[in-house]
Amino acid sequence: MRPVRWRARVTRARSWSVPHSRFSAQAVAAVSAIWVRHAKGNGNMKVESSVNAGNALFDEAFETLPPGQVHRHQDALWPSQWDYIRSMSTFYRGKLSRWIDREVTLDALQELPFTEKDELRISQEAASPFGDYVACGEAGVSRLHRTSGTTGRPLILANSAADAYRVARGGARSMWAAGLRPTDRVVHCLNYCMWTGGFTDHTILEATGATVVPFGVGNTRLLIDSIVNLGINAISCTPSYPGLIEQILRESTDLRPRDLKLTLDLFGGEAGLDNLDLRSAMEEKWGFRIRNANFGLSEVLSILGGQTDWTNDLLYHASDVVFAEIVDPATLQRLPIETGTVGELVCTHLQKECQPLVRYRTRDVVTVTGVDRGPDGRTAWRFRVTGRTDDMFNVRGINVFPSAVRVAVESLPQWASGIFRIVLKGDGPYDRITMTVEAAQGLTGKLGATARGRGGAPAWLRLGSIGRHSAASFDIVELYPGVVLPGHDGTTRDDCHHDQIDVE
Repeated sequence: MRPVRWRARVTRARSWSVPHSRFSAQAVAAVSAIWVRHAKGNGNMKVESSVNAGNALFDEAFETLPPGQVHRHQDALWPSQWDYIRSMSTFYRGKLSRWIDREVTLDALQELPFTEKDELRISQEAASPFGDYVACGEAGVSRLHRTSGTTGRPLILANSAADAYRVARGGARSMWAAGLRPTDRVVHCLNYCMWTGGFTDHTILEATGATVVPFGVGNTRLLIDSIVNLGINAISCTPSYPGLIEQILRESTDLRPRDLKLTLDLFGGEAGLDNLDLRSAMEEKWGFRIRNANFGLSEVLSILGGQTDWTNDLLYHASDVVFAEIVDPATLQRLPIETGTVGELVCTHLQKECQPLVRYRTRDVVTVTGVDRGPDGRTAWRFRVTGRTDDMFNVRGINVFPSAVRVAVESLPQWASGIFRIVLKGDGPYDRITMTVEAAQGLTGKLGATARGRGGAPAWLRLGSIGRHSAASFDIVELYPGVVLPGHDGTTRDDCHHDQIDVE
């Protein structure tokens, strides 16, 4: 979901922190088992890893730390970050003026106000291009990105060489957990046009030691030729892209999906990976393993979490760079990170130079699914993204998340492609909802004669159970052939959504 969004190697029971003065490549290399080469003129950076291809974990020393040691490590990192923010960030000196002269612990962080995305937009409008929450000088900025802007003015994202290094290092943990190794050749098919999912995720893939082919979006026929001719065995793309590849295979070649010999698909940029039936069908058709490897937010970290081979839940890989809170969506009070907790994910940077954020509301609703050590030794807590607080709407007294509707729509692949639009008339709460669903490939005609009412909708329109109520709460459901939503170029609504809400 949303479409984000690193760190140096850590030895057991030992805390480290990196000073917030300008980072040189040598300073970064001194605290890690990898090196960063930063060319001042063009911002190029290469990350190399000392791990070997047989290791089950990319960063075993940190990834197997007991939770108590992880918390102590976070407590050791935070004071220098807090000192840096209050001395360098004009935005937070104003916003947190009541606390700016205090020593604020991570536990006391919950007393501070949240940071909202709209505040960042306003900041950048007033102090273009970076906003007054930028905390370094021009010489400290080595790379710029931009958010998609699908829900408002795009944000300009600034990273120092050290920021970029941590993104690559931490993201590599997730890609490694998903199964990518130095012996793989992976083609990266996300948008390189300033979006972090393009170039930044490219550096993440490289950090694993894998051979990376920077393909981008478009020219699918050339992509097919490249996969075959270059012996590519892994692909990084959106969940909807294999469907287009399959269409081109069918129309212009004699090849079938399995003939491409792809063994690993690293998905990101869209939702839709929680439907196990769809995943299984796709894996059977293509012969590859599917992993949701890059859940994150561009303004926080390109990758916060991803899947591995023993669970379909996401592992939180960013504990040494981003301090995570979960808050109750209604009361906004902090909740414990323990199995069963449901709430909004809130992020605070522990190590960030250019645009550090404090208590940033992601609007992603997550469910914690486990906090125990996994069978591979990883101690990262596990979660699923189950909704968005800014997408939630109320129908007849029930809170509805579009992500729950999506799961129901995707459970009927014989009828629906999985893409849909919900139309909300006015500000709500709502008693009457219209939903338009894109028909599955091969269906013709306006199949969706409009269906009305709870009892009168045919079975395929009831769409199973959505939360605690039936999808038949949607009084009008229309099924259309062809496209009801714009095509995707590697990102969807809020960089992670595969559905759309219109308010009329």
